[in-house]
Amino acid sequence: MWREPELYRPALPRPAPAPPHVVSQLALDLGPPPPPTFDNFVVGDNREALDAARALLGPSRGAASRFLYLWGPRSCGRSHLLRALEGAAAPDTARRLGPDAAPEAFVFDGAVRLWLVDDCDRLDRPRQAATFHLFDAVAADGTAALGCTGEQPPGRLALMPELATRLGWGLVLQLRRLSDADTAQALAGTFAERGLAIAPDVVPWLMTHAPRDLGSLRALVDAIDGYALARKRAITVSLLREFAQAGLPLEASDTPDRPADAARPPAGPLSDMP
Repeated sequence: MWREPELYRPALPRPAPAPPHVVSQLALDLGPPPPPTFDNFVVGDNREALDAARALLGPSRGAASRFLYLWGPRSCGRSHLLRALEGAAAPDTARRLGPDAAPEAFVFDGAVRLWLVDDCDRLDRPRQAATFHLFDAVAADGTAALGCTGEQPPGRLALMPELATRLGWGLVLQLRRLSDADTAQALAGTFAERGLAIAPDVVPWLMTHAPRDLGSLRALVDAIDGYALARKRAITVSLLREFAQAGLPLEASDTPDRPADAARPPAGPLSDMP
């Protein structure tokens, strides 16, 4: 019997297999991390900077102590101190500004008693000019205070000279990065702040397999927390190895873990670590 020939139907391509280490996504309400405060600032060698920041809130501060400039590398704690100052001030009396703030936000307002300008080295020309005028207005007011930060001391900043000069008014203090011991203590404290129980070898392992700056480590704790919650597992080195193998920001290791006091590689990109 004659049959009508079937139409040619080309085979549809099969979907590509999922990568072997794709991390399942689970919507988790972890809550925001604790806000930066003076109490959770890890002091290390920066006691003078912490005391100077606290003094900026004092009603009896002298003319010279109404201006403070903190400088140092990223993740040294300078932004933490400005945010702690903002949080410690009376409501609606502090204003924190930065490179992304609207230029009109720099205009002096007598109701604001504490002005805070973060990352002065990244201000564009209009915001540099606005900060320059803010310095003069704060000085003329006589009781308001102004705290600023940057990566370099005032004389090394590529800013309009008039602003660089004003950043040198008052106290100029350098913030130094934390030592390994202080960083490990702060990392353990970050787990504790979030109510996370961890195995004793978790912090030493992270200190040899993760970036050493505290900002990155604190963000990493949140990622690890979400990963562990999604799998309903305790935070152990075994989980961290799996976390790293999943393509998340840790370096996996098939070698025995080094003890906490073993020689550590210098801080740097994870791809450069041995």
